[in-house]
Amino acid sequence: MTLATGSPVRAWVGGPSHRLYSVVVFVLLASLDNVAIGLVPPLYGSIAAALDVPQRLLGLVTAANFLVSAVAAVGWAYVGDRTNRKPLLMVGTLIWAFGTGGSAVAGSYPTFLTAQLVGAVGLGAVGSVGFSVVTDLISPRRRGLVMSFWGLSQGVGTLAGTLVGGLLGAADWRRPFLTLTVVGLGATAAYLFTYDIQRGQSEPELADRLAGGAEYDHRISRADLPRILGRRTNRWLILQGLTAQAAFGSLVWLPVLFTERAEAQGYSAATAVVVGSVFATLFQLGGVFSIVGGLVGDALQRRTPSGRALVAAVGILAALPFYLVLFFVPIRIDVPDGAGSGAIVRAVLASVLTEPTVGLSLLAALLALALTSANSPNWFALIADVNPPEHRGTVYSLGNLVNGVGRAAGNGLVGVAFHGLRAAFPPPLNYAVGLAAFQLFFVPTGIMYWLAARSSPRDIAAVRVLLRIRAKRMS
Repeated sequence: MTLATGSPVRAWVGGPSHRLYSVVVFVLLASLDNVAIGLVPPLYGSIAAALDVPQRLLGLVTAANFLVSAVAAVGWAYVGDRTNRKPLLMVGTLIWAFGTGGSAVAGSYPTFLTAQLVGAVGLGAVGSVGFSVVTDLISPRRRGLVMSFWGLSQGVGTLAGTLVGGLLGAADWRRPFLTLTVVGLGATAAYLFTYDIQRGQSEPELADRLAGGAEYDHRISRADLPRILGRRTNRWLILQGLTAQAAFGSLVWLPVLFTERAEAQGYSAATAVVVGSVFATLFQLGGVFSIVGGLVGDALQRRTPSGRALVAAVGILAALPFYLVLFFVPIRIDVPDGAGSGAIVRAVLASVLTEPTVGLSLLAALLALALTSANSPNWFALIADVNPPEHRGTVYSLGNLVNGVGRAAGNGLVGVAFHGLRAAFPPPLNYAVGLAAFQLFFVPTGIMYWLAARSSPRDIAAVRVLLRIRAKRMS
């Protein structure tokens, strides 16, 4: 069937609305992989009891999920940088939906672990291939802003997973997994209507040629891998994830810290799970300020090619004192024990105004998350700035692999640290001390961003020259 000239459908295909729809779909889908991972930590106690295993084995599930997803992303990204990307995204989404559904019906720990790892394989496609697509839709001048929404969607996904896991799973831990399975199937349908983006179409050097009907036919090959790692900025952007994500990975235990605080004040386990989930969700709202980090990165990048890396370095290092306040300021929890989730949520929200320590903790959390959130959009944008279009998905996935190793290490080792600290620091203090120690990994992260600020001007200039040469050769 052909579309009539001037028809509304023809006008929509490839137009601004279609492109906006495509960006929204990719950004929302980027959040769902973090929803899937974020479901489990608030339910560690419930799942452990149902499957008759220690809680620390559930922490290892989350760590393995991070790692498998990151390893799988490298393969997905490499194939995506060589072929059509939309089918890969649809297949990956179906795989993680299948794994999430399998988690919901698991009757034993090995089955639950297997289902989570199957889902992790699919999750690897969403971030790596989706990132490559989005960078081809956004011009360099606005990358920080749009990438802030990309990063924010992942943070919101973690928040949503924490909240949905705690609220829907308080009575039945399987319910959140079934809900997310249905959402994943709907997301696959949404992919069908996204815009088929040309590789490189957002680059100013290529725009005129591509608009005139030329095709950017460069694709990644194995011979390109030494060139990728030969860019000094790439090395710093990839390596910083090892230490940054060790700190970020430990933060998935934040709901457990507040759950333990509630239990220490005499609340029942069911009420404590809801309290921990709501407090952790509330305290992570500072991540919405990643938009500010992206805007500041864009503005400073237009003044100096070191701008994005400098914004990330300052944000990471300045956040440390606020994390210490968040972990160690004691808070008084005043909620109705045994009440429904709605009543507990209202009581927690009211305590922000009525309990000074809760308000102080919230302020510290907002500042800490706001500062560290400058890392995400500027990291994404820098990867696009210092690499040609056919390398971006693979570089992102290599960075994500190192991120996954760091997050797995942070998530898994901090659980061991909590157990080891229990003898000297009774719960919940052992959780506060362990989390505080792991935030020190942000120090080498900030140093590596400073080093990236020194190397990025040269690498950005080299990519711009390369694209101008290729544009001249395109017919």
